[in-house]
Amino acid sequence: METRLASRTREVVISIERPFVIIGERINPTGRKVLAAEMKDGVMDRVRSDAKAQTDAGAHMLDVNAGIPAIDEPALLVAAIKAVMEVSDAPICIDSSIIEALEAGLSAYEGKALVNSVTAEEDRMARILPLVKKHGAAVIGMANDETGISMVPAERLELARRIVERAVDHGIPREDVIIDPIAMTVAADPTCGLVTLETMRLIRDELGNNMTCGASNVSFGLPDRPTVNAAFLPLAMHAGLTCAITNPLEAHVRRAILAGDLLLGHDEYAMRWISSYRADLVKGTSPPARRADET
Repeated sequence: METRLASRTREVVISIERPFVIIGERINPTGRKVLAAEMKDGVMDRVRSDAKAQTDAGAHMLDVNAGIPAIDEPALLVAAIKAVMEVSDAPICIDSSIIEALEAGLSAYEGKALVNSVTAEEDRMARILPLVKKHGAAVIGMANDETGISMVPAERLELARRIVERAVDHGIPREDVIIDPIAMTVAADPTCGLVTLETMRLIRDELGNNMTCGASNVSFGLPDRPTVNAAFLPLAMHAGLTCAITNPLEAHVRRAILAGDLLLGHDEYAMRWISSYRADLVKGTSPPARRADET
């Protein structure tokens, strides 16, 4: 199953048969005080620099969020999307829980966007899915509803199935629904990672839809978060995850994804792995090569 997203000049294809797709997470004011302050003042310099830096680091798509309290989010989201389109050809994931902001963002975007996101709540699906259909977008379906987030993988599967079925009822192709099996922090509950991975396997085997998640969520509240995130991603890729909202600027994360693609057969003759390693050597960001017999 292939999900195709596009900017004005570039198409990205998400599929379990293709290399993993990185959706850059950095254009989000949550937890970023300086970015939030600049965006609130209508200054988009950091949005542009974050977009360019993530694209240069290997992000295939960019998540754009303008969720700042007590502000005109639709107008701010449009301004952020336009700023990103000025400096990057990466397709955009429009990230908002406000219907009016999604409508404004989709109207302003030039290409086929990914909407982040809809839940399995009937009223949310009834409001968001027609927007997705109207603008010819794709959508992330989060496997939770008004009762919260289940810790039973089979229940998350059924919520994912409900979203796919409602989307089809609205004329949205099933391949344009990317399921979020929901990654939660293992610092709060050590079973969270296992539940998410099992949910991924069920969705892969029974629905076949592409999947994404906020990969950094697994390490929230822990020290050395990039290492935890980097360990999680290849496990998730093997379980069926085909893209993730994550930070391509973290070298550990980027290398883990490249290594996962290599080991899963998505990097023929290791060409992308070798090319990336050589590029990092030039930039001085690769670890030194070491022979197997060195101690």
